[in-house]
Amino acid sequence: MSALSRLFGAKSLAVIGGGAWGAALIRQARAMGFAGPIWPVHPHRSELGGEAAVARIADLPGAPDAAFVAVNRHATVEAVRALSAMGAGDAVCFASGFSEAGAEDAAGADLQAALVAAAGEMPLLGPNCYGFVNALDRVAVWPDQHGMQPVARGVAILTQSSNIAINLTMQRRALPIAMTVACGNQAVLGQADLAMALLDDPRITAIGLHVEGFGDLRAWEALAARARVRGVPLVALKVGRSEQAQAAAVSHTASLAGGDAGAGALLARLGILRADDLPVFVELLKLMHLRGRLGTPRIASISCSGGEASLVADMALQRRLALPALAPAQHDDLRAVLGPMVALANPLDYHTYIWRDADAMARAWAAMTRDDLGMTLSVVDYPHTDPQDWTFATRAALQVVALTGRAFGVVASMPELMPPDVAQELMAGGVVPFCGLAEALDAIRIASQPMPEPAAPLWLAPAPKGVHLLDEARAKAALAATGVDVPALCVADDVAAAQAWAVGRDGPFAVKGMGAAHKSEAGLVRLNVAHADLGGVISDLGPPVLIEEMITGGLAELLIGVVRDPAHGFVLTLAAGGVQTEILQDSVSLLLPASDASVSAALDGLRIAPLLRGYRGQPPADRAAILRTVRALSTYLHDHAGQIDEIEINPLICTPARAVAADALIRKGDP
Repeated sequence: MSALSRLFGAKSLAVIGGGAWGAALIRQARAMGFAGPIWPVHPHRSELGGEAAVARIADLPGAPDAAFVAVNRHATVEAVRALSAMGAGDAVCFASGFSEAGAEDAAGADLQAALVAAAGEMPLLGPNCYGFVNALDRVAVWPDQHGMQPVARGVAILTQSSNIAINLTMQRRALPIAMTVACGNQAVLGQADLAMALLDDPRITAIGLHVEGFGDLRAWEALAARARVRGVPLVALKVGRSEQAQAAAVSHTASLAGGDAGAGALLARLGILRADDLPVFVELLKLMHLRGRLGTPRIASISCSGGEASLVADMALQRRLALPALAPAQHDDLRAVLGPMVALANPLDYHTYIWRDADAMARAWAAMTRDDLGMTLSVVDYPHTDPQDWTFATRAALQVVALTGRAFGVVASMPELMPPDVAQELMAGGVVPFCGLAEALDAIRIASQPMPEPAAPLWLAPAPKGVHLLDEARAKAALAATGVDVPALCVADDVAAAQAWAVGRDGPFAVKGMGAAHKSEAGLVRLNVAHADLGGVISDLGPPVLIEEMITGGLAELLIGVVRDPAHGFVLTLAAGGVQTEILQDSVSLLLPASDASVSAALDGLRIAPLLRGYRGQPPADRAAILRTVRALSTYLHDHAGQIDEIEINPLICTPARAVAADALIRKGDP
C-alpha cells in the first residue's frame, strides 16, 4: 500500500500526550485487536491506558510505525519534528488551530507551515483529525467511538470531517467498511493522495470520499486514472459552495457556473460517481462493493402488492429509470410459476399465491432478471413484530443470485424495515440489501451513469492581475480572430459615421450603447433599426455606439461562456441564452478542455435541446457551427489562459446555417 503502508499497517504505535484522549485511543486500538506494542509518551504519568509511559519522545524504545500526537498546536510542531528525526513512520496530528482556523487566526497558517517543515519526509495525517481505523489489519489510531468491525474486504471511506466519519461507521445497513480515514486539513497528505495509497490493496472494493474541497487537481486526475486502471469505483459526497458563486456580478456565466457547478463537472469528468446525501452515499457504496457500475438505467421490479408496484413505477419515472416490457420467454417462465391469475408486467405484482414458498418465489424472481437490466429489485418490508416470518423472502433472493449471477436487490420501502441481520445475510450472499426505496432508486440511477472516456489534463493557470472588461467590439474582434462567427459591425462616434457604414447594407440593424456589460438591462439596445431611424436612435443612446447587422432565421439562442474557477479550473457553461438565461436556468457545465462529443452531449442535455434538433417542422440548428464556436472560444482561452478571467457569448444565435455571436464580453488581465 505504497509509502503509507507503514501507517495503515502499523506494527507499533506511540501516543504523544493526550491524557483522556490518549487513553481512549489505546482502548480503541486494543478493542480493534491491535496486538503490537503501544508506547505512551507523557511528562507527568508513568502509565496511560494500561500501558507503561515514558517522559519524552527521545525515551521511546524505537521509532514507531505510527504516532498519535495529541498535544497543543505549538507542542505538536516540536513533537512532529522529533518523530521525523528519529525515523517514525507516520504521524496523526489531533490538535486543531492550524490553517483551518481561517483568516481570523494568522498564527494558524504560520504554524501549519512550521508543521509541514517539521514533518520533512515523514507522512503526516491531519492536523485537526481523528486518524484512521483499518478493519482489515485490525489497526486503529482513533481516539473515540466507532462502529467498525474486522472484515476481510470492503470499502474505504475518507472524509474531511471526523464527526461524519464516526457517523458513517455507525451505519447499520450492512456496508462492509474496511478502512475509515479522517483527513483533517491535509497539511501534507491530501485526500486524493490518501485514496491513491489504498488503490493497490485488492481487499478494497470501492472508495467513498466526503469532500469539502479538492485542492490539488492534478492529484485528483491521477487518482481517477489509477482507479480506472485498477477497476475500483470512486464515490463522492461533495459539500460546500465554490467561491465562484460570489463573483456573479458581471456575467450570466459566472452566476450559472457558481455554486458547485465546477465541482459537479470535475467529478463527472473524472468518472467519480456523486451522491447528494449520506444515505444515498452508503447505498451507492454497497452497490459498488457488490456490483460496480450497472451500465444501464433499465430495471425490473417485483412486489406482492399493486400499491408497491405503482410506487416503484412512479418513482422510477421521476429518476429516468426505465422499466422495459417483459420478453416472451419471461411470460412463459412467469406463467409456469404464477398461474393464470396474475397479470404479467414490469413492475410485477405477483400477489400472494406463492408467498412463503421460497423455491417458487425464487423461480418467479429469477424470471424477472435479464442480462440487459442494470438491476432487478424485490420490494420486501420486514415487520418488526416477527421478522423471522419473512425468512423465506431472504432465501428466495439468495437463490436468485445463486441461480442467475445477475444484479439483484431486496429493497425495504422504508429504511427501518430492513433489519441489520437480514441485510448482513443478503450482503454475504451477493444480494444488495437496499434500505429505503428512494435511496435505492437514487443509487441505481447514479450507478447507471456510463464511465466517461479518459479526458485530457485540465487547463490550469494562475489568476491574472489587474482584471478589466473589454468592450463588446474588442471582445468580438478577439474571438473572431480565432474563428468565432460575429456579425458585421462598426463602432461609430457620431451619426454620420454610422450612416456611412450602413450605406449598401440591407438592414435592419442592431444599435447598442457602449460601456455596460448588461446592455439590455441598462436600456442600451435597440433592435430592428431601419436606415431612416439610425440618427434618432444614436442620438437617444448617445455616441459612441456599436452598430451591426441583425441576424435573422434564429432557431434558438445559446449562452456559451467560460469562467475561471479557482477550485476546479476553467468551467465551460452551455445554457439557454438571450432573455431566457435567468428565466429558464437551463445550463450544463463542463471543464476545459472538452471534446466535441462531450460538448454535443451537453447540448443534448439542455431543456431547449429540441429547438436545436428541429422542433415541430423547423429545421435543425447547425450543430457543426455551434461546435466550431466552442472550439474557437476554447482556442482563444488556451492561447491566453494566464490572462483570462471570464469569456461570454450571449446570445449565440443558432440558425440552420450559422452560429453567430450577437454579444460577447471578455474579462482579462496581466499574467
